[in-house]
Amino acid sequence: MYVFFIVLIVIASFLIILTVLAQNPKSGMAANFGASNQVMGVRQTADFLEKLTWGLAVAIVVLSLAATMAMPRADIARSNDALQEAIENQTEGIQNFQLQNTGATAPAAETPAAVPTPAEETPAQ
Repeated sequence: MYVFFIVLIVIASFLIILTVLAQNPKSGMAANFGASNQVMGVRQTADFLEKLTWGLAVAIVVLSLAATMAMPRADIARSNDALQEAIENQTEGIQNFQLQNTGATAPAAETPAAVPTPAEETPAQ
């Protein structure tokens, strides 16, 4: 079922690309030099293409949500593991880059800074 939703999303994506490319621009420099889109029913075609574009956009959102709900649990776990690994690799890469540019050495362990509690703070008198 998941693959079916993905195929429908790809088809809807290609259709939305075609409908956007088929539409005439409504404003800008090209509209000043082009002919009026009221000639011989072109306005109804433009309305149809605009409604089709919005319908396909909504369909892509709905199909994306449906594909997410239909995704197998094993794929979700594997995706989460890959995402976590990518985040860790990115963090390590950033730290290594910063260390190389500053010439510093890596800290052994990060300790959180002590935050004074309200009772420890002395009020100004």
